[in-house]
Amino acid sequence: MPATQTIRVGLISDTHGLVRDEAVAVLKGCQHILHAGDIDAPEVLVKLRKLAPITVVRGNNDRGSWAQAIPAYDVVEFGSVSVYLRHDESELDVDPRAAGVRVMMFGHSHKPRVETRDGVLYVNPGSAGPRRFKLPIAVGELLICGNRVDARIITLTA
Repeated sequence: MPATQTIRVGLISDTHGLVRDEAVAVLKGCQHILHAGDIDAPEVLVKLRKLAPITVVRGNNDRGSWAQAIPAYDVVEFGSVSVYLRHDESELDVDPRAAGVRVMMFGHSHKPRVETRDGVLYVNPGSAGPRRFKLPIAVGELLICGNRVDARIITLTA
């Protein structure tokens, strides 16, 4: 992939069985989608796979035979940029900087957040599923161009 090509990666988490039309509209056109767990229903993945290839990790609410094959964590490479994907940040089991990871993506807390620590970008897109805890309903996106990575949270008007 040319270093000047921008890759748009959709970020979604904590759908809890619901894929909102507003989330689909934002994720449409992404080259890849990352789902940080608490899917709750396999139909969520079927719907998202219609939009783009998807990498998904299992959340604490993902139970049953359909969820058994979903890994607890994964690492995805977009050119020279590595993204470590896990549902719960408290279960982090690597030193991201030492491992060469540029982006750490989590869900679980339902609190949208983009923050850089020690040169690593930490992103939680929040929850795109049913509203909980009076927190916003949101998704996120990564824009990757060469070694540059930009992240943003997109609040849905659901």
